[in-house]
Amino acid sequence: MIVVSDTTPLIGLAAIGHFDLLEQLFGPIHIPQAVYNEAVIAGRERGGAKQEVASANWISTVHVQDRLAVEVLLDELDLGEAETIVLAREINADLVLMDEKKGRRKLAELGLNKIGTVGILLKAKQIGLLPTIQNDLEQLRQRGFSLSQSVVDAVLRQAGEKE
Repeated sequence: MIVVSDTTPLIGLAAIGHFDLLEQLFGPIHIPQAVYNEAVIAGRERGGAKQEVASANWISTVHVQDRLAVEVLLDELDLGEAETIVLAREINADLVLMDEKKGRRKLAELGLNKIGTVGILLKAKQIGLLPTIQNDLEQLRQRGFSLSQSVVDAVLRQAGEKE
């Protein structure tokens, strides 16, 4: 499976101590240079993503070739999201890890499969990698992730942690 990730899932999972789920669920992950820069060089390291991303030998940083496509997407998205989407198309990714709404809409328009941080936690719970996810969702909220109560409730129902 070819997987490309944007910055936010990396930061979110590192922040709550579940960065390792990415490798367990997806194996090797590709990130564009802009995502590496956001997570490591710029130091947006909430929860240790800087160290996690820099030391993960299962994450490869790839330079996006189609700079024009990136420039076009910059009208709607930030650089990390734009490069993530273009890279996903360039390497025929099976799945894109992304949380931002505008980026997810663009992925849907392009017919690219996507999953976000909450979906990753749910998938991990469903296959037995995590016993519960309620505390993880609360930790994400405490670290600034925007999760409405209705989304949390729906995910907890899917996880079998709420009626």
